[in-house]
Amino acid sequence: MGDSIKVLSENRQARFQYEILETYECGLVLLGTEVKSIRAGKVNLRDGFARIRNGEAWLMNVHISPHESTNPSYNHDPLRDRKLLLHKQEIRKLVGKVEQKGLTLVPLKLYLKNGRVKVSLGLARGKKLHDKRQDLKQRQDKREMERAMKQR
Repeated sequence: MGDSIKVLSENRQARFQYEILETYECGLVLLGTEVKSIRAGKVNLRDGFARIRNGEAWLMNVHISPHESTNPSYNHDPLRDRKLLLHKQEIRKLVGKVEQKGLTLVPLKLYLKNGRVKVSLGLARGKKLHDKRQDLKQRQDKREMERAMKQR
């Protein structure tokens, strides 16, 4: 039986602002209303990041909108910290890498894999302004080349 993957949210800005060195697949500890909102696509990864505290990985600043048809008293806090499910050895490996200067953990995409919500975390280094400009220039040059090839 193959893995069925459905991407629910993607952090496109992360690939522009950061150089992604490695990626990790993590599970999330969620509440029922959060799962409903995620399945409805009401999630924003743009400002999110992950931290390691007390030997546990936490996803922070990811906005999951409250579910509309649920009683407000049962709904969740949209910006609460969510625990990431990783193996201990992966967390130990990440601790060493995140402590290096300039490295951070950034959520790249949120998806369903066999009915479970997963997040793809990227170990990233921030890009400088000139790197971003260079990427934009390369992308623009590539587009122009493709246009020129189409016109032939």
